[in-house]
Amino acid sequence: MKKKLMSVLLAGTMVASLAACGESGSAPAATTSDNTTTEATTETKTDAPADNAQADAGSAEAAGGSFDPVRLLNGKPEINDQMQALAAKYLEETGNTLTVETIGGDTNASDELKKMYQADNMPDIFVIEANQAETWDGMLADLSGEEWTTKTEFALNNASMGTIGFPYTVEATALGYNADLLKQAGVDPATLTSPAAWKEACETLDSKKDELGITAVFGWCAEPANLGWSSGTHVFGQYLDAGLKADDTTYIDLLNDGGKIDEARMKAFAEFIGMMNQYSDPALLVDGTYDNQVAGFKDGKYVFITQGNWCVTSPEDVSFECGFAPYAFEDGINTIIAGPPSYWVAYSEGNVDGAKAFFNWCAGDSAQKILVEDAGLVSPFSDCKYEAVNPFYKSMNSYITSGNFSGWHTMLKKDGLQNVTCQVFADYAKGTLDADKFTSTMAQVISNYYAQ
Repeated sequence: MKKKLMSVLLAGTMVASLAACGESGSAPAATTSDNTTTEATTETKTDAPADNAQADAGSAEAAGGSFDPVRLLNGKPEINDQMQALAAKYLEETGNTLTVETIGGDTNASDELKKMYQADNMPDIFVIEANQAETWDGMLADLSGEEWTTKTEFALNNASMGTIGFPYTVEATALGYNADLLKQAGVDPATLTSPAAWKEACETLDSKKDELGITAVFGWCAEPANLGWSSGTHVFGQYLDAGLKADDTTYIDLLNDGGKIDEARMKAFAEFIGMMNQYSDPALLVDGTYDNQVAGFKDGKYVFITQGNWCVTSPEDVSFECGFAPYAFEDGINTIIAGPPSYWVAYSEGNVDGAKAFFNWCAGDSAQKILVEDAGLVSPFSDCKYEAVNPFYKSMNSYITSGNFSGWHTMLKKDGLQNVTCQVFADYAKGTLDADKFTSTMAQVISNYYAQ
């Protein structure tokens, strides 16, 4: 079977109500990604002095020399202040100017980038998702051989374009859990690597609902209108990647070969989802919202949640330890999905040398301190000495450092597929399908969608 050109790690993007993340920019002819976010444009630029002649020459060497100003289009408005601080630190240490332009509000970010392209006003650095790489073919600089590439396994590589994406953070998703409740119930999350172990844990937790003070074992919502991005992208992504090595594209390749699925694997996945349906809060399962789901988990009403590390971002959000457990729908599955949600890329007709210098500096100590400790991001670099404050960080880092993580290949499926698969999850949650019918229906809707 022909492998995809890209073997990448990709964290799913999220709608604005989720984590206030800006939409990654897409090329002029690109379709929107699975979960587009509409935002307004606000340009915020550093007040860098025009004359940097007095900057320390040795510091400039740390960034590879002196360069013309670099423009970076930031798609995460929630970290604009920290990005401005990053630019100020870059100027202080190297004498080079980074101009940060942040997209936020109600204007579509991809439309804004399209306007910039058409006006010949492209930034030197902007953001893409992995499945947008081919759209930018010929317009992205090859970053192969740069110093930062030796410190991470999360670079975005493309067979024809080389190393094109600088990872600025890592996100993960699996079944998030409340470690305190599991301990109280006598359930060891490390044992949850088989369907049988999960069944036993669910039965134990369900039998102790009153004792634990919980509403349900799972905080899982299959409502398709507002949470279809979650079921159709993130949860469906577990079928594609759970238990696989990060560069294994077996099931996404099968999917993209005319909409084919592995029916045995899908059936096992369906039975696991059926267990989640059985032990979920009925009110949340079919009619809930993202806010209901996350609030219930934070309040200790649910032991598990079907989200990622973005749903709990601060130690102040929860009064318990958080962790991740795998969707072990087959024996031996022990991975979470982890990788960058998007990447910084360098425009090939822009200030490529300046962009490369910034990337090398950004992978260093002072930049990582700002991005991790102040912006709350999870570093993709192996030599970073700063730990993210995210309550899921300890657990997700243990999976990553041990190599037990799978790639985010769900975003490489045909655009819009989640809009039909999410309805199958919803019908299953309502009880109109059993596991066999879920499998056959999923096979049919996927095949039909790819045939369009």
